[in-house]
Amino acid sequence: MAKQVTAVVKLQCPGGTATPAPPVGPALGAHGVNIGMFVKQFNEKTGGPDTKGLMLPVMITVYSDRSFEFKIKSPPAAVLIKLAAKIPAGKKQGKEVIPPDGKKGGKYKGFVLSKQQVLEIAKKKLQDLNARDVDHAARIIEGTARSMGIAVAAE
Repeated sequence: MAKQVTAVVKLQCPGGTATPAPPVGPALGAHGVNIGMFVKQFNEKTGGPDTKGLMLPVMITVYSDRSFEFKIKSPPAAVLIKLAAKIPAGKKQGKEVIPPDGKKGGKYKGFVLSKQQVLEIAKKKLQDLNARDVDHAARIIEGTARSMGIAVAAE
């Protein structure tokens, strides 16, 4: 007999440094999951240098026998954009640069991304985006950057 799914829990945890403290503990404890086992397995999978410290979305499927499986998704586009644009923590504005379209929106005005950086982010996010190809994914990432106030340089 197949296991019966009792819950699907969606969380965002820091890669490699998750702890049983909130939000992980209460969310999983309510479903009877062994929290220590989840934290240990999650930290082992995300302890690499490319994901350590990044907020990673994770979908945890909980079964009726209290066992679980989890799938780690790619970091949110906004996090990858901030890393690529080299926005320091707590910084809201860079040097005053007016985007090519003349609009001044978003809270990270003055920062610029190159087309190459946008393509790299699009390739990382392709499996999690609703996009038909890399070019379409790049347009989605550009839109996210523009909404944040980050200009995309036309190379």
